[in-house]
Amino acid sequence: MGEVILTMKGIDKSFPGVHALDHVDLEVRKGEVHALMGENGAGKSTLMKVLTGIYTKDSGTITYEGREVEFHNPKEAQDAGIVIVHQELNMMNHLTVAQNIFIGREFMKGGLIDDGKMNDEARKLFSQLGIDINPAEKMGNLTVGKQQMCEIAKAISHEAKVIIFDEPSAALTEAEIEELFKIIRDLRAKQLGIVYISHRMDEIKVITDRVTVMRDGGYVGTLITADCTKNDIINMMVGRVIYEDPKTHSMVKPGAPVVLKVEHLNAGKMVKDVSFELHKGEILGFSGLMGAGRTETARALFGADPKESGDIWINGQKVEIHSPQDAVKCGIGYLSEDRKRYGIVVGKTIAENSTMASLKDFLKGLFIDKKKENEATQKYIDRLKTKTPSVDQLVVNLSGGNQQKVVVAKWLVRNCDILIFDEPTRGIDVGAKSEIYHLMNELAAEGKSIIMISSEMTEILRMSDRIVVMCEGRKTAEIDIAEATQEKIMHAATLR
Repeated sequence: MGEVILTMKGIDKSFPGVHALDHVDLEVRKGEVHALMGENGAGKSTLMKVLTGIYTKDSGTITYEGREVEFHNPKEAQDAGIVIVHQELNMMNHLTVAQNIFIGREFMKGGLIDDGKMNDEARKLFSQLGIDINPAEKMGNLTVGKQQMCEIAKAISHEAKVIIFDEPSAALTEAEIEELFKIIRDLRAKQLGIVYISHRMDEIKVITDRVTVMRDGGYVGTLITADCTKNDIINMMVGRVIYEDPKTHSMVKPGAPVVLKVEHLNAGKMVKDVSFELHKGEILGFSGLMGAGRTETARALFGADPKESGDIWINGQKVEIHSPQDAVKCGIGYLSEDRKRYGIVVGKTIAENSTMASLKDFLKGLFIDKKKENEATQKYIDRLKTKTPSVDQLVVNLSGGNQQKVVVAKWLVRNCDILIFDEPTRGIDVGAKSEIYHLMNELAAEGKSIIMISSEMTEILRMSDRIVVMCEGRKTAEIDIAEATQEKIMHAATLR
């Protein structure tokens, strides 16, 4: 690691009802990858927004390249060489790769945009990064991993000296993560300062040099990654011990009735003759590699995608599900893996989101009974430990983990008996994960039945009573948790 390039000292920031940052410190050196970690709501994103001029700090100092600075907007920060690669990619799918990289800074020739020059400059950037992407390709045609590489190229084009990666691997495959790490190591070798925000503990040990931990808006401490353990970091993040022991036997009561039966379900290319049963009080894990057809199976079951054939029984009665409305009437709730696209309306309040799936229950004549709505919302804010000053907080202002809790609350208010959790802990921290796990176990103990789709093997082994494994659209195995091992699951997940 080289000399210090960026220091944030005593940063303080408050919003109405929330003390978001409480005298936070952060130091970044040239040629280091510095992890910034903490539970959802710890203040990581707020700190980075203060750094890049999205928010104005209340107090504290920012020193960059030896002088005190304060940026008033992200463009000022970019021009100075501080750039964020966001988790939610800010790309325009209808434009080319090169047009996206140089948007707002287009090369001109005779009063017209010079696409040829932009393509040439984009190729140079990709060459620096050692990646092969056609600059003339439409952005929407690329995989998420390739789009991520384009975001990095865009950052480099600003002659970045500090790059902030915000959950960069959340939507990437293992191969794409390896490619990302190769690029990050190369940027580190070129003496850039890198801030790496992630909830994936295993990544932190692989790619980072130091770790700064935040908790409840405050600075907890900074560790050298090589000298600390995963548990050291977790304990600093949450201030409590979190156990990740796998489940050793099914918690389903003997003779528990079948609440959902799916037979010979076919839908598109990714759901081929899938059959399974779900029992009352059971957590049925769905495992498999990316593209195995797990989400597609859930969406066909929920009526979000059309099924071609197959039968569905709920509590012994054959049902026809042609739409999500049909599924909800049958008592099925679906927590999508893409919560911002399918789970919540970020511009609405927590109360509005929580009662969205059961609005008719809150009507008084032609109007919503706000008192009843607020009481129901507060009940689940308390139960789920959602961090918010009030039921009227806009969901866009919540952290990812707290947004996930609002989606859960929506289906609990609806009182669905069958819940599909699709990647329930994607993009949330270990503390929030633990709370979601406890909630799922509580719901199962109360008699709710859960289908849990997860790409995390430890999550599947910790939570499932029984595991369905899929590969290329087909069910390849069904394993009781008492017999389940990572090897068995992976073997079934790679059957052709």
